[in-house]
Parts: sequence; C-alpha cells; structure tokens
Amino acid sequence: MSLDLKQIRSQFPALQHDAIFLDNPAGTQVPQVVLDRIHQYLIGMNANQHGSFATSHASDQLIDETRAAVADFLVAAAPDEIVFGPNMTSLTFNLSRSLALRLNPGDEIVVTRLDHDANITPWTMVARDRGCTVRWVDFDVEDGTLRMDSLEAALSHKTKLVAVGYASNALGTINPVAKIIQMAHDVGALAFVDAVQFAPHGPIDVQQLDCDFLACSPYKFYGPHAGLLYGKHQLLEELEAYKVRPADNNVPDKFETGTKNHEGIAGILGALEYLQWVGEAFGSSFTAQLSSTYQGRKLELKKALSAIREYEYNISRALLKIIKETPGVQLYGPRNLDNVTGRVPTFAIRVDGKSPRQVAEEFDRANIYVWDGNYYALAVTERLGVEESGGMVRIGPAHYNTLDEIEYFSEVLTKIAAM
Repeated sequence: MSLDLKQIRSQFPALQHDAIFLDNPAGTQVPQVVLDRIHQYLIGMNANQHGSFATSHASDQLIDETRAAVADFLVAAAPDEIVFGPNMTSLTFNLSRSLALRLNPGDEIVVTRLDHDANITPWTMVARDRGCTVRWVDFDVEDGTLRMDSLEAALSHKTKLVAVGYASNALGTINPVAKIIQMAHDVGALAFVDAVQFAPHGPIDVQQLDCDFLACSPYKFYGPHAGLLYGKHQLLEELEAYKVRPADNNVPDKFETGTKNHEGIAGILGALEYLQWVGEAFGSSFTAQLSSTYQGRKLELKKALSAIREYEYNISRALLKIIKETPGVQLYGPRNLDNVTGRVPTFAIRVDGKSPRQVAEEFDRANIYVWDGNYYALAVTERLGVEESGGMVRIGPAHYNTLDEIEYFSEVLTKIAAM
C-alpha cells in the first residue's frame, strides 16, 4: 500500500499552512502526537527522576518506555544501549572524551570529507589532545560517493576508530556502512556511525550493521530537538564517563549527565508512535519480507521506514529530473536517475550567476523553505570549492511532501534560473 498523503499530512499541524517545507534535512515538522506527548508530560508528570512521589515515578516510567521504543527503532540488543542527550553533536563530543582515554600517541583515527563536522571535529580534537594521527578519506567530486580505495589506504593496524556517516547531509549520498564497519573491525578498530541524515529515510538495524556506536537526531525524524546515541553494552560499560560524583554509574545513566530533557524524551516517544502508525497503516506490503526478522513494534517501525523510503524514491526521481533539466542549475552529488536507491532525498545545487543565499531568498518569496550555506558539512563545501562563495542550496523533501509541491518547486526554480 502506498502512502496516503492526505492522511499523512493531516497529522502535522504545520502542514495546514501554505509554506512548502523543503528544509527537512535541518529538521522536520512534528505530528500532533508529539505535541500531545510533550503537553501531557508537562501537565501531568513534570518532575525530576528517582523521587518517592507520583510524578517522579511517572517520569521514570516515561523515560524507560521511550528508551525501549528507541531500542526497537534501532534494533538495539537492549534498552540500556540507548543514551539520551541534547543533540548528536554534544553526544559525540561527550563520547569522544571517554574514548580518548583509550588512545595513545601514534594511534590513528579515520574520518571522511563527506561527513558533517560533528563527526569530524570531535575526533580531530581527540587526536590533537592525545597525539594521534588523523587519516582522511576522500570522496569523488563528480558523483559524491565515498572513495573506498581512499578508505582502504587509510586503514592500518594503527587505526583505533573509523567515523563515517550513514548518509551525507549535504549531497544525500548513502555510504556502504556495513562494508565500512567490517573493514574497520578487520583492522581492530571501532566504528562510529552518524545516522542523523539517514534515520528519517530508511530502516536501521545496529545489530545487523554491527556498528559499535551510532548517533541520530529525533528532530530529523519528526520529533523534538534531542539526540540519541546507541552503543554496544560492553563498550558503554567499560568506558569512563565524565560525570558528577553522585550520579549513577550504571549504563546508560552515567552518560546522561545532569537532568534530562524529559519533555523532549516524551516527544521522542510521540515521534516513534507516529512512525508505528505509518507502518500499521501503510506498510502491509512489506510485512512478508520483514516479519521473518522482526516482530511487534520493531516490525511496524521497519514497515514504516520501508514505506517511507519507497515513496521518497518517487520524490527523488522527480526532483533529480527537474534539477538536471533546468538550464543554469548545477547539481552536486549522486545524479543517476536509474539509481535513486543510493541516496536520500537531499539535493545540493547552485544556480549560475546567483549566490546560494540569493537563491534561498527567492524561494522564500515563493513560500518555499530551503537551506543555503554549508550546513556544517564544511569538509564537503571546501572539497567542492564552493565554501568561499556561499556554499550550496540544499533541497530536502520528506515523506509528507507531495509531487504537486515538487512541481511548484520546479516552476519557481525555472524562474529563478532565468532571472
């Protein structure tokens, strides 16, 4: 069953207005269930944890329930492999500080030029502080794909960590993360995956991937501004957390320093309840192929992301065709119409004779929201030679965007390019 966009869009209050949201790689809109969860928390159970009274007990229960739901979303082995935090960047910096204690001068860390800076700078700073060497993996500037020969050359017995993105937040490229993780493990290194850009667009199974750590952001998959970190239990158990002395030393509490964003965690649960509804309502055609591996909520969440991915292939094909056929528009990254499965629907362009900011402002006048700049993918814009001239324009539809909206985008893009 394909997605019913009328039903889908009816869940999102922000979509009842005239704006066309193509800024989704920076953050999606939220369904009503997220707002309800946050409202219910603040009205009925607003308290700190581990108290001896009802609202504190309710907060404990809500956090446990959400942790279990996230574990199902990522297919973690257990809920205690899930760490809550303010955002992916902060979680990665905190984890890097703990991992730094395992590193020695001469050790090597591998990062890629295709990544968001939140999966680069935490590791390069660790390398600086611990006397380690950073090995860079390049990408093909023509098609935006990671150069696997560059990765192979970067790996050695000295490699202790490989940090890679599941999908590029600038170019949309989906990396072969399972293969990369295996290559890291083959040389005895840990593998950290930034799944922020992939999580809204496809199913994730951390056990199948066998990654050691994986981070993502609920506000990219229809939830509130928050961050999530998965880590293998043994590693989380072994690592020393930087925390205050009275704090719990158990996993994952020892990594959740200070008071958690309880209402945000409630909103995360709402986002996953929304995705579960999508799976139940529109994912029946994926039941047969998924039910042998997943059951219950895991199955419904995997059906949801499979249905979303299938719909977004159509959106990607339509956008890709429009961009390629509009005179004066240059596309960066994967551009093969016959292989949209190798990308998420995130597109980076430039328009001849206009700065990215000018283009974004023209779209805004037409009530279309897009991003311009480097979106913290600084290594990408530097490698492409566009950083000094304003970066690129990023267009990023989500599963609630319609083909009619994409057609209107085409009309506006054509006008902008012809100005």
